[in-house]
Amino acid sequence: MLLEFVDHFINNKLYIASFLLSFFVTLLSTPLVKKMAFKVGALDYPNNRKVHQEIMPRLGGLAIYLGFFVSCIVFIPMTKLSVGLILGGIIIVILGIIDDIYNLTPKIKLIGQIIAAITLVFFGFQVQFINLPFDGTWILGWLAIPITILWIVGVTNSVNLIDGLDGLAAGVSAIATTVIMIIAFMMGNDFVLLYCAILLGAILSFLIFNFYPAKIFMGDTGALFLGFNLAALSILGFKQVTVVSFIIPILVLGVPLSDTFFAIIRRILSHKPISSADKNHLHHCLLRMGLSHRASVLVIYGISVMFGLCAILLSQSALWLGIIVLCILALGLQLGAEMIGLINIKEKPMLSLIKKLRYHFGNALRSKPQ
Repeated sequence: MLLEFVDHFINNKLYIASFLLSFFVTLLSTPLVKKMAFKVGALDYPNNRKVHQEIMPRLGGLAIYLGFFVSCIVFIPMTKLSVGLILGGIIIVILGIIDDIYNLTPKIKLIGQIIAAITLVFFGFQVQFINLPFDGTWILGWLAIPITILWIVGVTNSVNLIDGLDGLAAGVSAIATTVIMIIAFMMGNDFVLLYCAILLGAILSFLIFNFYPAKIFMGDTGALFLGFNLAALSILGFKQVTVVSFIIPILVLGVPLSDTFFAIIRRILSHKPISSADKNHLHHCLLRMGLSHRASVLVIYGISVMFGLCAILLSQSALWLGIIVLCILALGLQLGAEMIGLINIKEKPMLSLIKKLRYHFGNALRSKPQ
């Protein structure tokens, strides 16, 4: 199936042309945006939470958007859905630009994200039903709108939260976009495939400047824009998935969503506000373990690829296999989070349970008559 996807993509002139246009527009505009960032004061200063030690321009998301926008105007048919995506994207990019320059409060940023999400809903983006096991379907009814808004805002912020190392958010977003493309190909969804090709071209082009050591950060302009688009694409791309459809987009976005989930749990256990910042995200934990900046990013890329492969497998698998994969993945996530201290450095229930079982099993073996 993957080979069929590659063959389909490289032999389709529309996909290749749209990918290349967004790639080269972003490639040419990034140096210009970098100069602009210094002029308007869109700069990221070092502090005790930041990994970088120098003042960095952080308006790079604008270059991603320029490549994306130009290619969309040329290649995307202007339908109700595409107009909604473009208008919502404009709102989120303007919000990001203002935040990168003036540092908006969390409340103002949240209001802006909700407005962008409502724009998508107005143009027809809604999670109207969820496929359940054993051929069941949950029709959401009046819940469709609040659940859609919550999903869009949640994913948008989750990508923003992982933007802590050079190339991290861009690389994870590129992997997620590629996985959505593959599943869209399997589902026969040409619109999502074309849209992803455009988005992927812009992301990969920006990574040339953003991978370690970065010359420019994407800032909230880029992180919010990528999260917003991934949330929208996941709504569009997985309606035909028959095995628990809501699980697939969660797996595609596994790294940012799991990091956000563990951050919420961590702050609740520490009796801190959910919106408070800390240095215990996945990339911080890997750095504390002794991994280099580049190695930490590559490890998280690998985790993201693993999530993506699971999503592709589940989208085509039988229910029983999906349940097994999800159980193994959930146990692995919990165990990995405890091992690196992602939830709480002191409280590690699964590791404690394993230690107790090993202790009792060892005693049982030693007391066994020879």
